[in-house]
Amino acid sequence: MELDDLDFLGSGLNRPECVLAHVSGKLFVPDWTEGGGVAVVEPDGRVRRILAPMSASPLRPNGIALLPGGRFLLAHLGPETGGLFELASDGSVRPILTELDGRPLPPSNFVFRDAEERLWLTISTRRVPRALGYRPSVADGFIVLLDRKGARLVADGLGYTNECIVHPDGRRLFVNETFARRLIAFDIGADGALGNKTCIATFGPGTFPDGLSFDRDGNAWITSIVSNRVIRVAPNGEQHVVLQDCPAAHLEDVERAFQAGTMGRPHLDRAAGRRLANISSLAFGGADLKTVYLGCLLGDRVAVGRSDVPGHPLPHWTCPLGALA
Repeated sequence: MELDDLDFLGSGLNRPECVLAHVSGKLFVPDWTEGGGVAVVEPDGRVRRILAPMSASPLRPNGIALLPGGRFLLAHLGPETGGLFELASDGSVRPILTELDGRPLPPSNFVFRDAEERLWLTISTRRVPRALGYRPSVADGFIVLLDRKGARLVADGLGYTNECIVHPDGRRLFVNETFARRLIAFDIGADGALGNKTCIATFGPGTFPDGLSFDRDGNAWITSIVSNRVIRVAPNGEQHVVLQDCPAAHLEDVERAFQAGTMGRPHLDRAAGRRLANISSLAFGGADLKTVYLGCLLGDRVAVGRSDVPGHPLPHWTCPLGALA
C-alpha cells in the first residue's frame, strides 16, 4: 500500500476505532455520539447511526462484534468500569457481562466472536486511569471467555491486552500486547482454556500493536497506534512494514516518554500523520477480500487501501443483517 494511493470512506464518524467489513459492502464502526453505539457506513460512503439512548453513563464502545440479525456486541471503554453490552438495530441495549467473580469489569477494550460463537473479551489494564498502563513494566491485562459454560478468566498478566482473534486454523488465539510490544498466541483447549503462550513477534521502537487481522496465507496484519504503521507478520515471525505515516520527530518524542514511563493520553491524542489519524484496526473486505479498511482513534473517516493478497474472511463476513440489510 502506498500512502498517497489511499482513499477514504464515510464522514463525520466519531472515534471509529474498530472497523468490521461485511460481504454486503457495508462497514460497521463504533461511534461515541450521544449515548454511544455503531455507525453503519454504506458502500457509497453514506453514514447512519444506531445509538443507545443518552444517559448519565453513555456507552463508549471500543471494539465491536456483529451478531446475526443486525445486532452488535460492544466492549464498553468506560472511564472507570467496562463490560460487554448488546445493541439491537433499534438502539435498545442490554448488558451481557458487567462483572467477573463478583467484581465490576474494568474498562473493556475488544470483543471477538469466533466461529463456535464463543466471545473473547480483552481488558487492557486494571489501572485507573488507563494511561497508567502505558508502561513496559505493567502487565495486568487479561482475557475473559464467555461461552455456554459462562464467563471465566482464561489469561492474565498481559502487557495491555488489545485486539485478539482466533487464527484461521481454529486452534490458536492471537493477541496483541500493545505496551509489551508483542504479538502472542495461545493454544485453545477443548474447553476454551488457553495454554502454551508463545511470542510470535516482538516489535521495536515506534510500534505499539493494536489492530489484528489475517490474510489468506496466514500472515498477521498489525496496525500500530501513534506510528500509523501497518506491519505484515509472517508465520515465522518475519516482519514487513506495509505502510507508515508519522514524522520521525513525533515518534522519537513518544518513544522517549514510553521508555521514561511518562507516556500518557497526549501522546495518543495527537494526529501527527500526513494522511492517517492514529490507525488502530484493520479489516479485509471488498468482492475479492483485497480491500483494506483502517479504523482510527482520531479521524472521522475510514482509510481504504489495497492488498496484494486476500484477507481471511472472519465469522461475521456473511452474517445475516436482518433490519440492517
